[in-house]
Amino acid sequence: MVFSYYPGCTLKTKAKDLDEYARKSAQVLGVTLEELPDWQCCGGVYPMAQDEIATRLSSVRALASSKTQGRDLITLCSACHHVIKRVNNDMVINEDIGTKVNNYLQLDTKYEGETNVIHYLEMLRDVVGFDEVRKKVVNPLTGKKIGAYYGCLLLRPSKTMQFDNPENPTIIENFIRAIGATPVIYPYRNECCGGYVTLSDNNLAKSKCNTIIESAVEKGADLMITSCPLCMYNLDANCTESKLPIIYFTEILAEALGVK
Repeated sequence: MVFSYYPGCTLKTKAKDLDEYARKSAQVLGVTLEELPDWQCCGGVYPMAQDEIATRLSSVRALASSKTQGRDLITLCSACHHVIKRVNNDMVINEDIGTKVNNYLQLDTKYEGETNVIHYLEMLRDVVGFDEVRKKVVNPLTGKKIGAYYGCLLLRPSKTMQFDNPENPTIIENFIRAIGATPVIYPYRNECCGGYVTLSDNNLAKSKCNTIIESAVEKGADLMITSCPLCMYNLDANCTESKLPIIYFTEILAEALGVK
């Protein structure tokens, strides 16, 4: 199985572990990730204004490149996934945005949202299958109690992202079961960590982060996993009370598959 792959900027700098362990694990699972050539930063934040065309261009370039290769596009960073998938939806449903973007890019073939964008976790669930992941595990993490932290970008807006139930998601918990560990269900696993307000209102971000971590600890988690570099930073930097180890889900996948 071969997919186009958009890593994004942070996975080349502060979040190298997220990228490295994803690639190693994919090889074990029979999946080839072909990094897109000459990809550009997605911008990190979805542009809400319909007349913001320039901020959509890098996403569409990546989407059009994947279309040319005839492959689905895999993303890994929660923020990149959120931006690229929503921009792709714009190209499907918004004729004005689509026309302006295509006029600007002057692609050989007009792009109209044909690329299927999937998150790495969706690939594990829907393409490889968690049963197959379970078969590949050589180091089952039996006894490890892991809290999944979804955050907000993977799940919302739910009609566009179509990732999981935004109020009661299960994909990461099922992933945790597949690698032999025990998922910890806690109330704040799909609440925002305040990532985008860390600089403008740090006290609010700290309050949110402490609430999330305390909730997971109270329910018995001894580890938390995420796919969002911004959430990772925010939860680690702003949690001042109950400390909890936080790692990327790909790292614990690699450990279970014996490639860490």
